[in-house]
Amino acid sequence: MRISPTGKVTILTGVSPHGQGQETSFTQIACHRLGVKPDDVVVTHGDTSVVQYGIGTFGSRATAVGGTAVWMCIDAIQEKAKKFAAMMLKARGPEQIAIDGAIYRVKGKAKLSTTFQAIALAAYTAKTLPKGETPGLEATHFFEPTNFTFPFGTHVAVVEVDGETGEIQWRRYIAIDDCGKVINPLLVDGQVHGGIAQGLGQALWEEVVYDENGQLVTGSLMDYAVPKAGFLPRFETDRTETPTTVNPMGIKGVGEAGTIGSTPAIVNAVVDALAPFGVKHIDMPLRPEKLWRIIHAGRAGRATA
Repeated sequence: MRISPTGKVTILTGVSPHGQGQETSFTQIACHRLGVKPDDVVVTHGDTSVVQYGIGTFGSRATAVGGTAVWMCIDAIQEKAKKFAAMMLKARGPEQIAIDGAIYRVKGKAKLSTTFQAIALAAYTAKTLPKGETPGLEATHFFEPTNFTFPFGTHVAVVEVDGETGEIQWRRYIAIDDCGKVINPLLVDGQVHGGIAQGLGQALWEEVVYDENGQLVTGSLMDYAVPKAGFLPRFETDRTETPTTVNPMGIKGVGEAGTIGSTPAIVNAVVDALAPFGVKHIDMPLRPEKLWRIIHAGRAGRATA
């Protein structure tokens, strides 16, 4: 993290988001801690000429790991900024400085204060430096969690199966997830919605199909059945917040929550609907033709019996 002489913030991260919105969540962390405006923060990622270290994003780790590194950079920058504030305000030491957003003031003396932007300028002009300090405001931090975070949740699918066509008809889809402390509710909802859509696509439509000669026949999106928005039900979502102790923000990942919960929820719902035919398991995807054959086989078996 680098602070410019005007107090603007640049975050350079080895995390490389592809839809999770870390440009927004990392900006929010900086704004919350430093008291700056969103327009004064730039998040740079995915450019190895600028950020040489990082292994990208996977395992719902980007904010829980990369965001914590941002948080710890801010800790270091604020500690240095307090030393400059103490020097500028003629306090006895940084322990006398209290931080309230972008305002640094002497404890017990509300009128003795300065701003983060003024401190940044003083740090770079460096006319006078706190003892043992160098000019500028920047910090680098690598964060390796001591343990895993454990997001959790419950997904419930309510369906009917048309006995004449095998078509699945939606009644309700409810998802309650817990990803710890939420930084941005809209980003969390978006990831849950996208994850559910992906999981339902796997469960109901998507399949790699080969013909009798071993030729792939679903090799393009013209043939591979990716779900459209109109195929999906309305998602009823909510959340609980159980902070983790693995990082100082109490946050957990949520990127995979929808995919983990939705696939077994819909498959189990359909299996339950077809339980009167003795169905206990169905391989994905649950295409209407497959369900129609199961229903008719079950009816024939009952009629014969």
